[in-house]
Order: sequence, then structure tokens, then C-alpha cells
Amino acid sequence: MSRKQIRTDFKAGRRNEIWVSDITYIETDEGWIYLTVVIDLFDRKVIGWSISETMRAKDTSITSLTKALLNRPLQNNQELLFHSDQGKQYACCEFIALLATNKITQSMSRKGNCYDNAVAESFFNTLKVELVYQNKYKTKEKAEKSITDYIENFYNTCRRHSALGNLTIEEFQNQQAIK
Repeated sequence: MSRKQIRTDFKAGRRNEIWVSDITYIETDEGWIYLTVVIDLFDRKVIGWSISETMRAKDTSITSLTKALLNRPLQNNQELLFHSDQGKQYACCEFIALLATNKITQSMSRKGNCYDNAVAESFFNTLKVELVYQNKYKTKEKAEKSITDYIENFYNTCRRHSALGNLTIEEFQNQQAIK
């Protein structure tokens, strides 16, 4: 499997060209949970995510990539670049094998350079400012429901994105369908 680096080139000309991913943590009264997201750079949609109680790859990167592939299947041997940081969840043999099985090229940030994964980092900042910091989660289950609702019923549907010309993802997708 080959590797590339997108560095800070965060533009994609079509769906399933470049996906970015990262992991963040969220505090609850019951302890931490970990949110892993996969975002398609083309329309900034969160196409796969997992919420877990562990940082194991099978619970984080593998689950979120598997969901992304179900939600946005690759067709006709599409070439896809999957970008992340150099975390062990993305560098482990199981994750690399999943990429290879699906003929996905891996891209990783330069060591210690958070700007190389700015789109995922920006999503987490938005999520935390607009949702997480506004709530004190008593349980992990309540946090999971809240985050899932935010992604499915606000971020991916109603929220306007500056990278899309201040359109919602749906408006952007409709505009692209007309072209």
C-alpha cells in the first residue's frame, strides 16, 4: 500500500477523493469517551464515526472507517486518499490492512504538525464549542446520544459551512448535482 501526504491541501474535486479522520475525547461524569470521525473533504460531511470507551483501533479508527465505507461506498475503483495523524489507531497493522483491502491510499500528517489535519481538528473545535462545552454529561450514554444527534441532525444537515460558500452540506450537494 502506498502513502502520500496531503499536508494542508484541503480541497477535493469529487466525493470519495480525500477523507480525513481524527479522534478526540469527551468528559462525562462516568469517565471519558472517545469520538472518532471520518469527514469527506469534498462536502465536509461526517460520513463515519464511532463513540467508544477505549482507544483501541477496533473501537475507533476501524469502526469509523467501516461505517464511512458503508455510508459512502467506493465505486468503479475510485481512488481514495485517507488522511489522519500518526496515532497508533491509524498506524496499526489491522487498520493498514483494512485500507489495503479497500485499495485506499494512506496519508499521514507530519509528526507534530496539527495543521496537517486542520479539517478534523476544526470539526472537533466546532463540536465542542457548539455542543460539548454547553453540556455537562452525567452519563456516557447521554453524551453519545447528544453527539450523534448533533452530527446527524445539525452538522450534516442544517449547519452552514464556510468551506462550502456558507451553504449547508445538502445545499452544496444539490448545487453539485446541477453542474
